[in-house]
Amino acid sequence: MPVLSMFYGLIVSMYFFDKKKHHLPHIHVRYQDQEAVYSIPEGNLLEGGIPPNKIRILLAWIEIHREDLLADWQLASEGQQVFKIEPLR
Repeated sequence: MPVLSMFYGLIVSMYFFDKKKHHLPHIHVRYQDQEAVYSIPEGNLLEGGIPPNKIRILLAWIEIHREDLLADWQLASEGQQVFKIEPLR
């Protein structure tokens, strides 16, 4: 599971060949002992949860990097290496 970015305690990653369960482009996010899955295009919560203040930060990052995330999703869905994405600063 490649890590795409880390910022403000959030670890954002994407699995290779991960189309079976959620059927749409998504990222996996960890914060301390909590995990969540968010869709890339809309930023909708698909599973799990993280604290509300971290959700706002994550959604801003998804908005800024939507095109990069979708490009990485295409690579990961084909089993190719993904690119790192800039964190929020």
